[in-house]
Amino acid sequence: VQLQAFGGGLAQAGGSLRLSCAASGLTEDDYAIGWFRQAPQKQRELVATVTSTGTTYYAEYVKGRFTISGDSAKNTVYLQMSSLKPDDTGVYYCWSTFSFDDYWGQGTVVTVSS
Repeated sequence: VQLQAFGGGLAQAGGSLRLSCAASGLTEDDYAIGWFRQAPQKQRELVATVTSTGTTYYAEYVKGRFTISGDSAKNTVYLQMSSLKPDDTGVYYCWSTFSFDDYWGQGTVVTVSS
């Protein structure tokens, strides 16, 4: 499985960005895919996930501001980020799990200025 993340950049507080994660080689029927992030000098933390059955999960600190969605035809998962805060700054990693293994894409940097 290969995961490629796109869409990071610079935004002002209150602004929006959309991240994309293109997944290739994901042939499993039972999986989860989503996003983690890591701020400077902090641990990587879960942001949002969606399962193969469409169940979504959001961390409390992004709930109501971020939306995860998928396009199965394009094998792509999106993270729409709105009402961005400086605390959302970090490297965002696309992630997938199935058959008890984790897969990671390269990170994409999101910087939110105040």
